[in-house]
Amino acid sequence: MLRWGFIGNAPAERGSTLPGFSCAADPCQLQPVLRDGERTGYCPQPACAMCAAMRPDFILTLSCPDRTGIVYRVSGLLFEAGCNILDAQQFGDEESGRFFLRVHFDMTDIGDAPTVRARLQALGEEFAMAWELHDARRRARLLVLVSKQGHCLNDLLFRTHSRQLKVDIAAVASNHADFGALAGSYGVPFHHLPVNADNREQQEQQLIDLVERERIDLVVLARYMQILSPRLCQALAGRAINIHHSFLPSFKGAQPYHQAHARGVKIIGATAHYVTSDLDEGPIIEQDVARVDHAMTPRDLVQLGSDTESQVLARAVRRHVEHRILLNGHRTVVFR
Repeated sequence: MLRWGFIGNAPAERGSTLPGFSCAADPCQLQPVLRDGERTGYCPQPACAMCAAMRPDFILTLSCPDRTGIVYRVSGLLFEAGCNILDAQQFGDEESGRFFLRVHFDMTDIGDAPTVRARLQALGEEFAMAWELHDARRRARLLVLVSKQGHCLNDLLFRTHSRQLKVDIAAVASNHADFGALAGSYGVPFHHLPVNADNREQQEQQLIDLVERERIDLVVLARYMQILSPRLCQALAGRAINIHHSFLPSFKGAQPYHQAHARGVKIIGATAHYVTSDLDEGPIIEQDVARVDHAMTPRDLVQLGSDTESQVLARAVRRHVEHRILLNGHRTVVFR
């Protein structure tokens, strides 16, 4: 229970409480803050660790031509704005000559955010930065696309339901009706959008409309076995992730794990990447492998491969929604 020193503009009675919070300070001198129309707050007392967790926090990501003084200027800007850096990671790529930075910081008042943005805008112009500032407490909204294989969908639904992923799955869409009941069991709306050669353009427009209507941040192709048109790829640029086995280009088409078994492969793997108009060749986010041996059947390989795909996709989604991925040409910089 949080002991409030002030609620609104009037002093609260000493020892008064607000459900759902806790504070070591007595009394805790909170100032009211509005976020998304709801009242929240922070405690300016440095010793109040529990209330410090309530301070609004943000994630800054940027890339720019590499030069001296970038970290100094960014950290100085945040310090002058009264912000506190919680975590920072950086990388300078000698090959491309670009510098990449991710900074997680908090501030005492959400009302300071416009000032920080304005100062970043000016600094960005000076250093030719591509930068983004994200509210770290906002949960990303996902649209999951699936066809006939549901292992990745099932994994994402469970991880979201159990709070292992900081996301909200706003909808599931499929060109088949198979997983309507699975989505429904988690209370997630399911959209059956059949597609064929005659209605592909209309079906993709339905997907675009769904993305806009549900304010989708990320589209996840969880074994969605349809090739997206260049138009749809462009509409989803930078906010669509695909998962597939890592046998390409060796084992294309149907039953790749059976083909791999027939060739006696010793490892299988999965790749998660951003969707582009170049089929299965977008910037890679995450990969993993699993060892197999001669005693394993094609069914064993399919099961092991499904597990690997699910884990790789979940890690890719987590790193995207935590704003840990920056594009470096056709490659990615992924801060752990």
